Amino acid sequence: MPMYIQGTGSFLPPRVLHNRDLEKMMDTSDEWISQRTGVRERRIADPEMATSDLALEASRKALEMSGMQVADLELIIVATITPDTHCPAAANWLQAKLGADQAVTFDVTAACSGFVFALNVAEQYLKAGTFRNVLVVAAEIMTRTLNWKDRTSAILWGDGAGGVVLTSEKREHGHLIRSTHIHTNGAGGANLLMPGGGSKTTPISHESVDQDLHTLKLIEASASVRVAVKHFAEAALEAAEANGVALEAVDWFIPHQANLRMLQSVAKRLNVPIEKFFLTVQKFGNISSASIPIALDEAVRTGAVQEGQRIVLTAFGGGLTWGSALIEW
Repeated sequence: MPMYIQGTGSFLPPRVLHNRDLEKMMDTSDEWISQRTGVRERRIADPEMATSDLALEASRKALEMSGMQVADLELIIVATITPDTHCPAAANWLQAKLGADQAVTFDVTAACSGFVFALNVAEQYLKAGTFRNVLVVAAEIMTRTLNWKDRTSAILWGDGAGGVVLTSEKREHGHLIRSTHIHTNGAGGANLLMPGGGSKTTPISHESVDQDLHTLKLIEASASVRVAVKHFAEAALEAAEANGVALEAVDWFIPHQANLRMLQSVAKRLNVPIEKFFLTVQKFGNISSASIPIALDEAVRTGAVQEGQRIVLTAFGGGLTWGSALIEW
């Protein structure tokens, strides 16, 4: 069975953290951050907000656009590396807040590629006929994973959520996802990681906190960028070739919003104008798994995406993970 997008939704916390604010927190400048990453500002979740709260707002908007009710949902998948709790899953908390008691729920963890991985998981259930209506949400509160003294990493990240309502039967305004593609390379997993908090280390302790084991680490940044550009481009090409579509016939590329310089290199590698890349990194930063669905929702709601256009989603993340999807809007 095919897979259709019936609605998109996103939510960005209202608090804005500008690069000028970071100048007061660390040895950096607006110019330095903008030139190296393209990020000018990002959103920060309020202290009382959890990942499932962000997901809830995005879910409601996607459901509203889809014309479907909470009671129609049979499966809820949340892509995140910052769940409310390690147990239960963020999807379980979201289910309770939505009142979707009838839905099966679980999380998918694939770092910045999480949304594409969650689409791939949903695709299997929809094609098998196990479920007909699926909510896929990616939500992250990345700013709670950061060491704010580490300017190589802390300047990149923001918070937010985005999602889609999927169906196996086309309804009015349904948009076909032609294919999804996912890959991993666990041998490269040490290049972007949060060392503490898992079974490999002792439970959180004064010692582990003092050793800064519970914040995000970016190792060998320059080498990671080269690998990321390669896989970003390969994933986009894979989605196009799998569907017999030339890259020049793709109307929009909606990538994981990692870093402007990186995405410019991806466009160059694909020989595609950067103007075909829908970008939000400058105002939202890197929101890990949530960046693609947030950008997709903005592209839809602003009218940038038009009926009949072809869209390629392409992602790369820690793990290492990468993947893509092709949508006929």
